Amino acid sequence: MLTLHRPLRGVRLTSGEDAPTEAGYAVVVGGGRIAALGPYEELLRSYVTGVPAARAARVREWDGVLTPGRCEPDAAALLEGAYWPDPREAEELGTEPLRGDALAALSMGDTRWGASARRGVQRLLARGTTALTGTLTRPAVRAAVVRSGVRYTERGAPRRALVPSGAADFAVFAEDGTCVATVLGGRLVHRRA
Repeated sequence: MLTLHRPLRGVRLTSGEDAPTEAGYAVVVGGGRIAALGPYEELLRSYVTGVPAARAARVREWDGVLTPGRCEPDAAALLEGAYWPDPREAEELGTEPLRGDALAALSMGDTRWGASARRGVQRLLARGTTALTGTLTRPAVRAAVVRSGVRYTERGAPRRALVPSGAADFAVFAEDGTCVATVLGGRLVHRRA
């Protein structure tokens, strides 16, 4: 199934705040890849109104700018240097990541590290993160990252540009900088309520 993502504030084809925004652009996604980029009206004719209903792309409108997702450069500090509490632990541990002495006071086995990493990745997705770099030494944390679909490399930031046939990994940011939606491999993995 194809999806036409129409950001109302335009598309940035490359990462960075200073990258130009293409007003009126949209992105078509299919099979985890970017099928097409270009002016919304052209894509609408090619993928929605100009094709039989059974093959027409669904349309998602977002109030924001669509851009390659963010890359967090130190995955180890975020996911192995902090414990992301379970919501059921909020009364006892709070809701923010625990580090230092608070982390050292916890009994941390592989299961707890894996669950913490899954919650940490979810928080990062909610910030528009689609890629992580850094050396992960805990197998449970590494497994959680791999299963999440977030692009992960130990060294060097992955390429972050929107190109036809490239991976459909992107985020949409509102005017105030908050993340409206995050897409990984064509799947909507975060949507602001």
